[in-house]
Amino acid sequence: MIAHGIRTVGVLGAGQMGLGIALVSALRAKVPVLLHDKSSDQVANGLAFADKLLAKDVSKGRISSEEAKEARDRISPVSDLSGFRDTDMVIEAVSENLALKQAIFSSFAKELSPSAILASNTSSISITKIAAATIPKGVSAASEEGKATAARVVGLHFFNPVPVMKLVELIPAIQTSQDTLDRARAFAVAAGKEVTVSKDVPGFVANALLMPFINEAITALENGIATRDDIDKTLKLGMNHPMGPLQLADFIGLDTCLAIQQTLYNGTSDSKYRPSILLERMVDAGWYGKKSGKGFYEY
Repeated sequence: MIAHGIRTVGVLGAGQMGLGIALVSALRAKVPVLLHDKSSDQVANGLAFADKLLAKDVSKGRISSEEAKEARDRISPVSDLSGFRDTDMVIEAVSENLALKQAIFSSFAKELSPSAILASNTSSISITKIAAATIPKGVSAASEEGKATAARVVGLHFFNPVPVMKLVELIPAIQTSQDTLDRARAFAVAAGKEVTVSKDVPGFVANALLMPFINEAITALENGIATRDDIDKTLKLGMNHPMGPLQLADFIGLDTCLAIQQTLYNGTSDSKYRPSILLERMVDAGWYGKKSGKGFYEY
């Protein structure tokens, strides 16, 4: 196994995904974690949630109280991106918006050490496009400087909830170096994850398969083929899925599902990926699922 060489990791975004990534990095990979979010309240809420998760693990005998304390002590908030300056890897976990991610990675390239790995937790957006955004204006992408800058960008897609789900999708951009890929994989393994590799295509493997499945379930409901409960019950009992596709969409977030489905549709121009009208209308209404209290189900 190649040593990942990550002595300190930065995590941008203290929502459910970012907090989960920070927690497994601290608890399993046992590295110091610097956590930043534009909302200080989100950071405070995230750290409180980390305390709750660690306490639950202690109560169930999964870890000792000493391990919990050591993990929690490894996570420290920082006030801005300059706090990531000395990290060996930074993992971005913000919303699925290409322009936002491009701006963030452009800042990463300016602020961080030239040897730091720049990883995105995106579940659908092109890593190649994100990597291209790290190259300074006026610098050719084909130059040694341009190639070296983009070579350290990689996709590291964790799954929700991060402390529970065993998988990480590893996605190289066409610019990603083998060293970056090897070290990112080694870090994910150190964080207790199994790793699969996908080409940089819209949705990668997981969401290229999952989101059309969810979208078809929503279309079936929209067309009156079956009720919400019968659609979910059919997949749970007939296919042995842990939860039905409509409930799963609520847990993922309908706004996230729509964003990913739009990425698939726009990235391929294939009509089979066109988002369900019902999905679009529910997002228009602010019915995002579990996080907003209403989706296909009430919470």
